[in-house]
Amino acid sequence: MAGDLFGQAALPGNRLTRPLGELLADTAPDWQPMVQAWRASAAGQALVAHVDGRREAGATIYPGEPLRALALTPLAAVKVVILGQDPYHGPGQAEGLSFSVPPGVKPPRSLGNIFVELQRDLGLKPPGHGHLLKWAQRGVLLLNTSLTVEDGQPGSHAKRGWEALTDALILALAQRAAPTVFMLWGGHAQAKAGLIEQAAPGRHLLLQSNHPSPLSARRPPVPFIGCGHFSAAMAAVPGLDWSLD
Repeated sequence: MAGDLFGQAALPGNRLTRPLGELLADTAPDWQPMVQAWRASAAGQALVAHVDGRREAGATIYPGEPLRALALTPLAAVKVVILGQDPYHGPGQAEGLSFSVPPGVKPPRSLGNIFVELQRDLGLKPPGHGHLLKWAQRGVLLLNTSLTVEDGQPGSHAKRGWEALTDALILALAQRAAPTVFMLWGGHAQAKAGLIEQAAPGRHLLLQSNHPSPLSARRPPVPFIGCGHFSAAMAAVPGLDWSLD
């Protein structure tokens, strides 16, 4: 299903054009129990009403496929989680995968620093694009904690109900028997460490550093550049492939 719904081509403008409730079925089947339980909750109902209300009022909302990460990477296939915060809030950037941009879109500076660390850590040259689809197809869940945003307004849909869903997804991953690597970059992502550890003490590998943003990537206490997280994940997950070419 995912391969048919989501190919290589960028969605034009990447803006939300359909009612959000219609898009909640666009996930791999094993994510649906969490999605539908959230949809029926007060938090889910409030979030859907807010997003649809803003869209109907003329707001430009990104991305066009908010749950794309859950379509490309089934729960059973997840080996690594890279947790972001907000989708990109510029035209044509967000595509429902944390840190990723569609083909032909210049990689933002945080993503550029991810490629800097990949080259330093593993010797992988920057791929010349910022499209992380191959990672998602190999079991790297590229999840943001808030799944929509309004044009030019970072954080505009934060704390409105998305976090109840994404916390439930993280909890479902933490409760699996299979050990998972969680890459928690920056304070917002690291705030989820307690949720993971409480669910399964010591089971999962939590890799924590500063965010790859230019404001923090090279600063203390744990600079992102030099963190070695990509090689650490490879050591924990046999066969993991970070190449993008």
